[in-house]
Amino acid sequence: MRGPSRVDTPSGAGNHAPMPAYDFTAPRLYVAPDLAAGVILPLDRAQANYLLNVLRRGPDDPVLVFNGRDGEWRAHLVQTGRKGADLHVAARTRPQPRPADLHYLFAPLKSARLDYLAQKAVEMGAGTIQPVITRFTQGERVNMDRLRANAVEAAEQCGILAIPDCPEPQRLPAVLAGLAPERLLVFCDEDAPVGDPVAALRAAGDPQAPPPLAVLVGPEGGFSEEERALIRARPNTVALSLGPRILRADTAAVAVLTLVQAVLGDAR
Repeated sequence: MRGPSRVDTPSGAGNHAPMPAYDFTAPRLYVAPDLAAGVILPLDRAQANYLLNVLRRGPDDPVLVFNGRDGEWRAHLVQTGRKGADLHVAARTRPQPRPADLHYLFAPLKSARLDYLAQKAVEMGAGTIQPVITRFTQGERVNMDRLRANAVEAAEQCGILAIPDCPEPQRLPAVLAGLAPERLLVFCDEDAPVGDPVAALRAAGDPQAPPPLAVLVGPEGGFSEEERALIRARPNTVALSLGPRILRADTAAVAVLTLVQAVLGDAR
């Protein structure tokens, strides 16, 4: 996308009816430039084609834009040629919320399931999505561009205004060492006794003043005994069973993030 410019909005231009707080009828688009009233966002060919030809949006149709910093803004399409279009930014519809302080730490999966995992982690409120290399990780090479693209797509589709951080993959000892001591680590341990996960989370963190959180899910082959001992030796860690059934890693992501958000997170 080319750099933004600013224009003065003429009287009456862009005066669309106020939108509700969450408008899922208008397409949402993540953009990199700063956002403010009067900014013009030139669209690249792929973006213009998507809005004009795939979604069949016409001139003056509303589009919601966000950049992860300046909140969400209403813009409208202005066609600049047979295949080109700009977005004229008009008014802010939602302020930028505080970034989510939930780290999702996971052993990488095969690409299709990794796409699903990244999308669901964003939907469930993860503010950091960190690939973790373990002894039984299926593949250490992670397409980080694809991971970040999935995070952006999930935010666009679900009304989320912040794009999670997606750090480069790190080995488990380095990830554990990088966690702040006050951050509660929820360790999904397939060898933990099956019990009440809600009670375990409430005992580990005060729901009235919940701590910063991290969730760790391992590979399909589980953690090695050495890795399990290393994780359990970390202070401020709770080992959690997700029930009597063995879950695939991408299913475990949804299950544990739902539990954590309901008991200690922003869904409580």
